[in-house]
Amino acid sequence: MEYKYLFTPMKIGTMELKNRVVMNAAEFSLGQTNGCPTERMTDYYVERAKGGVGLIIPGICRVNDMGAASTFTQLSMANDYNIGPMREMARRIHENGAKLCIQLHHPGRQGYASSINSLPLVIPLVERFPKLPNLLFKATPLLLGLEAKRICFSVQSPSGGELSAHGATRIHEMSNKAVKKLIRDYIDAAERCKKADVDAVELHGTHGYMIQQFLSPNTNRRTDEYGGSFENRLRFLSEIVTGIKERCGKEYPLIVRLTADEMYDRVGQPGKGYGLEEGKKIAGRLEELGVDAIDVSSACYDAYNFWLEPTSFELGWRKHLAKAIKETVSVPVIAANFIRTPEQAERQIAEGYQDFVGSARAFICDPHWAIKAMEGRENEIHRCIGCLHCIESFINNAMVGKPGECALNPGVGREKEFYHPANVGQGRRAVVVGAGPAGLVAAVTLQKRGFKVTVLEQKEKAGGQVITAASGHLKEKLYWAIEDYMTEANKLGVEFRFGVKADEETVRALEPAAVLLATGALPVVPRSIPGVGRENVCTAESVLLGETKVEHKNVVVVGSGLTGLEVSEVLALGDNKVTVVEMADKIAPKAWFQHVDDALSRLEPAGVTFLTSTKLVSVNDGSVTVDEKGIKRDIPADAVVLAMGVRPDKRLLDDMQNLNVPVYLIGDAGSGGSIGKATKDAYLTAAALD
Repeated sequence: MEYKYLFTPMKIGTMELKNRVVMNAAEFSLGQTNGCPTERMTDYYVERAKGGVGLIIPGICRVNDMGAASTFTQLSMANDYNIGPMREMARRIHENGAKLCIQLHHPGRQGYASSINSLPLVIPLVERFPKLPNLLFKATPLLLGLEAKRICFSVQSPSGGELSAHGATRIHEMSNKAVKKLIRDYIDAAERCKKADVDAVELHGTHGYMIQQFLSPNTNRRTDEYGGSFENRLRFLSEIVTGIKERCGKEYPLIVRLTADEMYDRVGQPGKGYGLEEGKKIAGRLEELGVDAIDVSSACYDAYNFWLEPTSFELGWRKHLAKAIKETVSVPVIAANFIRTPEQAERQIAEGYQDFVGSARAFICDPHWAIKAMEGRENEIHRCIGCLHCIESFINNAMVGKPGECALNPGVGREKEFYHPANVGQGRRAVVVGAGPAGLVAAVTLQKRGFKVTVLEQKEKAGGQVITAASGHLKEKLYWAIEDYMTEANKLGVEFRFGVKADEETVRALEPAAVLLATGALPVVPRSIPGVGRENVCTAESVLLGETKVEHKNVVVVGSGLTGLEVSEVLALGDNKVTVVEMADKIAPKAWFQHVDDALSRLEPAGVTFLTSTKLVSVNDGSVTVDEKGIKRDIPADAVVLAMGVRPDKRLLDDMQNLNVPVYLIGDAGSGGSIGKATKDAYLTAAALD
């Protein structure tokens, strides 16, 4: 494809970028407690620079240590000792052709109380006792428990009032003195960035963090000069902008990432916060103040899915926001409009929606996205599927001192070994059984390491359980994971044998040096429940794959995990009256909340009924008996769909032991979990083979 715009140079203020590709910020906790970048963090961003990105904006960077931390291992420019290490990271990024912009951030009411006032004490202790963080992270459950009981410091906010849907348990209104001190912190941090040879700074004014909290009438209820009218609510940001321009010079590029629309109307709260018209007004004032570019985004933690969308959302669904801002200002507009392909990126620039294409997840998933497009290798790009494993893993891992992950790129945070593997295979044969995500990652990893890989798959198509997951309503993007790994595997020369059921004889004939079993998992069917073997009982998998048709019936779905929610949606679309029975006291108790919110946004309007703390007792003729908190009752049921989880398929393990070669269970065959868990397990196993 010819790219008339995407790979042409363009300026943001005095900074000229080689192309229109911007890696937006996404925090992955790859730094040190003192806020300095580690070698691992630098390698992570350098790999994206090598991959052709024009501008790199790393994860959130705190402006002070007392109350601005969101993780204990994020970047910081709060102290002069942060300048030198940042300069070294900038140097390495520059050597590989990209520019560096640091995003200055304060979480406000969306912060963690456990970080308040603690870092100034922790940082010098960690320097003296390097293993101290391990002890601190072990105490995380205790600290979070205290926060939940409100036994903690309160976090800063423009004003008191409602708590964030996902954030601190206690907040307090900042004093006027504290507001002015925080403004100086932003300005001081920007000056340190300039001294560190950072090419530009970005102010994080979106996703519900401190700057947006000042802008929004929902979170800013102050009665002094920093609250009330539009101009007063803008004052906090305008004084930061003016101060940075005065301190660093008008020529130093300054970007503001702005929520153009808080989108409360999308979560059933119209009239709350501010909408697009006020977002345009803010953008116009920022241009007047000398801001060099607007990086357009939306929403906040209260409307999480409308700034970090799951796979069900349409590509480019919020591009209208960027276009509205672009029509308002004359400075360049950056936007991350759920862009996944170079073709989509080029089209949105050509059609006038934006000047620069931003994304974090696209480049987390494939660091070489840009260079592959430039070289006409678009089909080799690993596309982000919007599975949200990145944010889920970041939130969970940050609590225990580990970095975030990508479901499709197990090389995140281990770039050196992942992209430069040693040839240890020396042409020896490795057999992988199963062509799901675990099997494909194992095959690609082993082939890169010099093994000659053969994949045996009993079905005629690669994908494993992803085929089932991608059959759900609005879930077709999930299958991109399989398509893209198949492209890479075929290019590397991996041999695939489809329609082959692996057994000892078949595998022995290949004379393998190692065997990896990626045989997936089987649906749980509890035979102990009376009536579960009836003809009107089926698995969720059979419904999602279209093997069982259920229409115009009373249907009971047993289990409300993600599979249960997905099959309920398919059933609801088939004009069925659906009741979901769940033993736990809440829907999908182990699922990431964004997936649950997304599914419920469609299931509840469709009339699906949810019964929590309810257990299936028996399947009867035309009904089921359930136990709801100790009370038994019958529910009409023409059909019963089991979505009760899966169990590892280890049936081949005993046969393979007779081969007298190393045999490994990987992915769901070892233990059930997400795509991210399967691919990480597969990579680590394959990377350890010698």
